[in-house]
Amino acid sequence: MSAILTVEGLEVDLSVPAGTLHAVRDVSFEVARGETLCIVGESGCGKSMTALALMGLLPRNARRRARRLVFDGIDLAAASRTQTNDLRGSRMSMIFQEPMTALNPAYTIGNQLCGVYRRHKGGSAAAARERAAFLLGKVGIAAAGERLGQYPHQLSGGLRQRVMIAMALMCDPALIVADEPTTALDVTIQAQILKLLKDLQDEFGMALVLITHDLGVVARVADSVAVMYAGAIVERGTAAQVFAAPRHPYTAGLIDCIPVPGRTKPGERLGAIPGTVPALVGNITGCAFRSRCAHAQARCEDAPPQHAEGGHEWACIRGAA
Repeated sequence: MSAILTVEGLEVDLSVPAGTLHAVRDVSFEVARGETLCIVGESGCGKSMTALALMGLLPRNARRRARRLVFDGIDLAAASRTQTNDLRGSRMSMIFQEPMTALNPAYTIGNQLCGVYRRHKGGSAAAARERAAFLLGKVGIAAAGERLGQYPHQLSGGLRQRVMIAMALMCDPALIVADEPTTALDVTIQAQILKLLKDLQDEFGMALVLITHDLGVVARVADSVAVMYAGAIVERGTAAQVFAAPRHPYTAGLIDCIPVPGRTKPGERLGAIPGTVPALVGNITGCAFRSRCAHAQARCEDAPPQHAEGGHEWACIRGAA
């Protein structure tokens, strides 16, 4: 299956008072049409910054570089601001982490949905409103016509998230980047949103990049997984490969933190990863995980070797099992 998105050597640096913060470090991955790639890791590991870099939405103090950054044959790294604005919201869309801050409180739901459609597709206000009502119904919002006249504060968190999904679909994108779209929701609504995303993906054939720190979510929806730590991808493979045989100690530590139904006893202590994520300001050498790793050795102070086995890749001194 052909790749809709190819990322090679993506780096994002931010200027901060202490120096240069290397938020994303030499990140590479591909996403095929119709595939779900989950990027997983602790808070602060660079997941959201990677998503913003893909969409061209980085803060002013950030600088993006990449050997290749190609979406559907278009070189995003070389694209002008006009080209990027035309792509964003049309061929590639983003679902933000917190819909209450992503939606404009001063405009109705209908104004915001229709604005996206008319900006990229043109057409009449009536056509835009019809499309908005159709998609609100598609994402499970009843009385869609009435909802178009409401403001974000009049909707629950779950409904606002559904509105964000509908907005992302307004122009039939080929790629959706979802940045922790279920973080602020309770588990029941979370399950509904995940099922909705999967059903819509199957129906419209979109590629999905899902940013999350929840491995339970990853296990339910991912085709492939990229594990990030300290701004870099330390392990990558299919969901089956990563969960059944994690190769990097950080991945194994994350999985060990999850209770397993039928195996984890009530009150039993879960796994934990000691220490904290290192500062990413200034020069970064060797394996960034070595200060927290039970398998660390002196040679971990050098750049970790890259291993590959049947499409399963990881960066660690520990080779194949």
